[in-house]
Amino acid sequence: MNDQTHLIVGPGALGRLLAMHLADVVPVVLAGRRALPAEQTLTTPEGAQRSRHLVVAEINTLPPMTPAFLHLTAKAYAAEAAYAAAMDRLPSAPTLVLWQNGYQIQPDLDRRHPAPVLCASTTEGAWVNGDEGVTHAGRGTTYLGDLANRHAPACRELAGLLGQAGLTAEAVEDIETRLWHKLAVNAAINPLVARFRIRNGQLRDRPFRPMVERIIAEVASILASENVPPPTAGWHSLVWQVIAGTANNRASMLQDVMAGRPTEREAILGPLLAAAQRHGIAAPCLSELDASLAQTGPLQR
Repeated sequence: MNDQTHLIVGPGALGRLLAMHLADVVPVVLAGRRALPAEQTLTTPEGAQRSRHLVVAEINTLPPMTPAFLHLTAKAYAAEAAYAAAMDRLPSAPTLVLWQNGYQIQPDLDRRHPAPVLCASTTEGAWVNGDEGVTHAGRGTTYLGDLANRHAPACRELAGLLGQAGLTAEAVEDIETRLWHKLAVNAAINPLVARFRIRNGQLRDRPFRPMVERIIAEVASILASENVPPPTAGWHSLVWQVIAGTANNRASMLQDVMAGRPTEREAILGPLLAAAQRHGIAAPCLSELDASLAQTGPLQR
């Protein structure tokens, strides 16, 4: 086993999924605002279950450690506070890995963090089962890179560790483009499934399929104005491929809505709507979804 500790801050679905896999190949500490039970159960996409004893901690009472990697898996709206709390407890700055949706906190922390900052874009699907487990709902791919392409060896090292841990990962040189691609996918999936309380795969059916198509068209126009290159197979192919691969998944925004938590609405829709405004592009579907998710109360149909 590798002897470099990986500190994972943010014990939600992604943080627990990452911890349950990485703990097989490196020492892992999973930290949050409160300590979870150390015994955690992972349910695989095939329905099998395996339990593992993790080292868990409260972020404000972290034991002395100098981790090699700090994985920030808190939601975008909570990432800044989680980062500050972790750094207050660490004697030196580890390599920071950002797993957030959207494209807001990544450039900011890349400028401020005194050590290498890596960005992860993943299509792994997961949801939590109470305090004691996580369901791996859909296998995906994780791309790793840094915004200025200065830390390729660290990206390759982490991609290799994730591969050893059973997660498909690849180090890339175009992570900024891939973050925009992930943002496009999230914008086409998350707001709709959150608004209508459905799983990803139901987007393939009416009345949701035409909604997805209209959102893809708006997103494609906005990203073209930002000079973001489309995926090789095109925007439609990318979005529908992810929907098919995560058909049984409860998207993160849906999980937040059902739990009464804040959503990553601003991190996902905000950059797109801001770009649309800069370029004078109409985005009625994205605007309507943003307004709907900003409201509280019963489901609107």
